[in-house]
Amino acid sequence: MSEQGNAAHPNALRRSSAALFIAGTDTGIGKTHAACTLIHALRATGRSVCGMKPVASGCIDTAHGLRNEDAFALLAASSAPVPAYASINPMALREPLSPHLAAVREGVTIALPPLRAAFDMLRQHYDTVVVEGVGGWCVPLAPGLLASAIAIEWALPVVLVVGLRLGCLNHAVLTAQAIEADGCRLVGWMGNQIDPHMAAIEENIDTLCQLLPAPCLGILLHGVAPEQASYALHQGAMVF
Repeated sequence: MSEQGNAAHPNALRRSSAALFIAGTDTGIGKTHAACTLIHALRATGRSVCGMKPVASGCIDTAHGLRNEDAFALLAASSAPVPAYASINPMALREPLSPHLAAVREGVTIALPPLRAAFDMLRQHYDTVVVEGVGGWCVPLAPGLLASAIAIEWALPVVLVVGLRLGCLNHAVLTAQAIEADGCRLVGWMGNQIDPHMAAIEENIDTLCQLLPAPCLGILLHGVAPEQASYALHQGAMVF
């Protein structure tokens, strides 16, 4: 990768706030993978860290209720003691649809206060809470309520995960513009190599470095596990 794409920011994680919001350029671009990587990296600095997925659709029925694969991944990456599942994922929805549609099918309404109560509980027990969004920045949760409201209302600094594939430049720039237009602080971005055969990937990363108004915290290679990726980040190097 180029010098610009590899630009290291060794103090970026150490300066992180008590909570971070992980946004994505789209659904299915690796927000959970990036969130787990950051959780491991922050834990390596001596912090107690917990992941949170306030809203998750596409959950499965279990003997203990609806459960989500992404939420389980965040739980596995988090510091001990492991909190109750409902604290990590207070709104679990069965259908793999946009949350507002999944909620309608289950006869429930997504609202911020129950999500905030779970977040506040986690904040009492961990140094840092990494909050993963659902879908993209403007995905609807309920009438008049977008997924971005979580970061906006809770005043969370944002890390943007860019799925590295054809079209990512437009998606990344538009999402960054929306984040800043909503008054949130974009503190960094991470590229996730979801397409291992993406053409001109180095040039695309260089372009993202030039276009996005925040530093690159790292590029996650296809197939590299979060803990391994986080170790490289903790050493002050990017993951390539």
